[in-house]
Amino acid sequence: MNIYLVIILTVLVGNYVLNLVVENLNIRHLKVNLPKEFEGYYSADKYKQAQNYLKENTGFGMITNTIFLAIILIFILMGGFNIVDQWARNFHLGPILTGLIFAGVLLLTFQILHLPFSAYHTFVIEEKYGFNKTTVKTFILDILKSWLLIALIGGAAFSGILWFFGKAGNLAWLYCWMAITLFQIFLMFIAPVVIMPLFNKFIPLEEGELRKAIEGYAESQGFKMKGVFKMDGSKRSTKSNAFFTGFGRFRRIVLFDTLIEKHTVDELVSVLGHEIGHYRKKHILKFMVISTIIMGLMFFILSLFINNPGLFSAFKMEEISIYASLFFFGFLYAPINMVFSVLVNVLSRKHEYEADAYAASTYRQPEAMITALKKLSVDNLSNLIPHPLKVFLQYSHPPVMKRIQAIRGIKEA
Repeated sequence: MNIYLVIILTVLVGNYVLNLVVENLNIRHLKVNLPKEFEGYYSADKYKQAQNYLKENTGFGMITNTIFLAIILIFILMGGFNIVDQWARNFHLGPILTGLIFAGVLLLTFQILHLPFSAYHTFVIEEKYGFNKTTVKTFILDILKSWLLIALIGGAAFSGILWFFGKAGNLAWLYCWMAITLFQIFLMFIAPVVIMPLFNKFIPLEEGELRKAIEGYAESQGFKMKGVFKMDGSKRSTKSNAFFTGFGRFRRIVLFDTLIEKHTVDELVSVLGHEIGHYRKKHILKFMVISTIIMGLMFFILSLFINNPGLFSAFKMEEISIYASLFFFGFLYAPINMVFSVLVNVLSRKHEYEADAYAASTYRQPEAMITALKKLSVDNLSNLIPHPLKVFLQYSHPPVMKRIQAIRGIKEA
């Protein structure tokens, strides 16, 4: 049997089994009794609802994973990639355009297969627990806009990679690395003003106590920004969030309208302080450097498997191509990517603690930060005490109870 096929099937099934084990452990780790820290925030019924929400999402996720694993395995073993490849080659359009057709058919098929699952999650599960505000029109428009962006942005990046690997020889991986890095930086600059407004409205925060408090705190921390904006998050969900985007003087603070409605000024400034903490501690820059290094390593490893006959034989391919190599390499790279993901999440959780500490120490309202975390957890029906293995493998943020304990430690100190 083909060794590459054995490795790929092992990776796919192994990842599925690991995820199944982790999710079962997480469900079994649920506690019936409400943590004392959340008394007065979670009612008994609300806490039970949060646990039911987790169970339903977990069950639905595992059903989805099972179906898609079966589809992928059948597709590989029945030579589905070769069928798509032979069809794409019938147009005789050259390697880049043929590659775009090959990739487009595969990605579009996956997106279409995923549609009913996405619709069920949005209009059944999220609706059942009071989160969904998405209309059918918005749901459809979001999908069409996403597909268009994938075609334009993804198509441009994919074409560039194919061109470099087709023309640049042994150093193609290096040129791809440099080009995609520059392309990502470019996207980071244009996303706030070109891409994000396609999905949501961003309006300047009106004059008042909140804006004055935010601008005053940002100025005290030397945080220059383009402005403070309110986003119509309620267009899709009742869940809340906040973030800042952009670079240099183009940085902008974004608050969900749902967040503003449910929190006091001190709580909102504390949340903002957390985001500014990421900037002041250079967390974003660190992650950009790390992700760039990881991407470079990925391209280098990819270069070792381009047009590998054994790999193509595993997928029952009749002809070898650079564009199919990119897809097949993704299956082999999955375990390496998982290791990097775990390591990055470990660092991310450390950074979250540091950002919390920054907000608590500079704004000097630690209780407001704690209250904000509690309200966000309740409003989003978050799992208060996830299983440690789930946290280790998948959480980019520490569990809320751990964050509260850390902030209380800062307050006492």
